[in-house]
Amino acid sequence: MCQDCNCGVNARKFQVLRVDHIGIAVKDMEQARKFYTDVLGMAAMGEEVIEQQKVKVCFIPCGDSEVELLESTSPDGPVAKFIEKNGEGIQHLALRVDNLAAALTDLKEQGVRLIDETPRYGAGGASIAFVHPKATGGILLELSERK
Repeated sequence: MCQDCNCGVNARKFQVLRVDHIGIAVKDMEQARKFYTDVLGMAAMGEEVIEQQKVKVCFIPCGDSEVELLESTSPDGPVAKFIEKNGEGIQHLALRVDNLAAALTDLKEQGVRLIDETPRYGAGGASIAFVHPKATGGILLELSERK
């Protein structure tokens, strides 16, 4: 219960700070990046391969958030499976939190279905964890903490 006003809302052990990024699954990183850089005039950051997730990523800053392009590095990777099932497009929404470990503990205590119960390494050195789409109305939700 909220200790400030007894309103019935559970007190949170963490705070959502902002939309961190929107992850977009693409078949061809170079082609996708050119749309954002050449057509929209946005500046892309370098690419990074995350071996554990079988993915190559490229972040494109946009205001206080970013667009994250995701290209699978393996036919059995999660992004390849997403594209096979859904086609290219928005794969996930990432929210930046102030304390990922506390967020995961809080969500577990509330019975929220998680994909990751402990943080893992994400692109750019972030700590990340995913919340299952069945808990969020069909959206793959990434929680991200950056130091």
